[in-house]
Amino acid sequence: MALFRRRRSAGSSDSAESTAAVTAFWDAWPTVRSALADSVESGTPAPAEVSERVTALVREIHPDLDWEVGQAPRPQGGLDELDLSPDVDPAKLLEQLAALDDPSGLTEAPAYAMTLRPGPSEEARIQSERWFRSAPEDTEWRFLPVRPADHEQLGNTVSWDDHELDLSHVSVSMRVNQGAGKIEVGVYHPDNMFLSGEARQGVADHVTMLALGEDEVVRWVGKVESLDERPLDPLPPTSMPAVAKQMGDLLGGTDGWVTLHGRLPLQGPVEILLRHPVTRRDLPALSLFVQVLVPYADADADRLPEETSVAALSDLEARLAGILGENGALFMQQTAGGQRMYVYYLDPDSGVLPEFENELMDWPEGKVQLRTQMDPKWQQFNLARRPYVRKLGL
Repeated sequence: MALFRRRRSAGSSDSAESTAAVTAFWDAWPTVRSALADSVESGTPAPAEVSERVTALVREIHPDLDWEVGQAPRPQGGLDELDLSPDVDPAKLLEQLAALDDPSGLTEAPAYAMTLRPGPSEEARIQSERWFRSAPEDTEWRFLPVRPADHEQLGNTVSWDDHELDLSHVSVSMRVNQGAGKIEVGVYHPDNMFLSGEARQGVADHVTMLALGEDEVVRWVGKVESLDERPLDPLPPTSMPAVAKQMGDLLGGTDGWVTLHGRLPLQGPVEILLRHPVTRRDLPALSLFVQVLVPYADADADRLPEETSVAALSDLEARLAGILGENGALFMQQTAGGQRMYVYYLDPDSGVLPEFENELMDWPEGKVQLRTQMDPKWQQFNLARRPYVRKLGL
């Protein structure tokens, strides 16, 4: 293991503190869960001492986090909406299955939901994911690291500023700002004329959140405003996820990857595979940077891999992906000069790193090098991709 070098980052102590805070929350959970369930059933706030204790525990995980409890939302979609194509990412399929809660319908779904609210803070979102991944089994409760989309609520009536509003009457407008890579949303309700400006904005934000969910709002929405008049081309708020997907397709490469070719000084031709677009919201648990340098023996005159090494590298990549599952992901690979460089990010709490390392030990085509460091802001990846992002104008 002398070839593998780990670097302790400045964030290591912060990680230890947040881990302790997450552990403290789950240690305290049995003492507050019943009172929180009672508050959901009665539709009343939790007792002040319980609420204050939960707030203190959550803020210890990250000061920007908020929380809420309520009825567990029903999963969006069903088995018929799963992507079962042969080339689907297994981790993606697992996420879809998890989102269905119990797709078989053989077990009773949880009645209550405890949701953390990181808002726009990326650091808080990382910690809410750590909290979520370490949650205990609880048949009555569903734990959510962000507020999810809830299209069922878009057909319900809500009370706002002493007015009852039927959200099924809402219509929206959406404008794609390609320069900013964001969607500008306008929300109209026939009763807007009776609401204060603050209440109207609150309703607009609420509808957008129900339509997209917290992560998608932060990822794609640049501005939300309340409209005085019905849009010329009104859309139902349930259409907003499709527009967000179109935005992602517009900004991305094929299947979320961009392939580039060029030349490097002293090394010659280079081939680059770059994950794009990708934001911190896409993979919030992955904060351990791992760089792997893998030499290959079968190369052409330009020192790019030929048939035997291409097959060996592909097989290695598949085995590593199988080991990582949802606990890690490839972000970039660069092939040049007889060597392929990989950039991965892993969940540091998953314990998957030793098995990942072991899979590299027996590589037959040369000496593998590996470097790791904690990098919750993805600074190493952003640095590595910067020249290519600038070149493409991405």
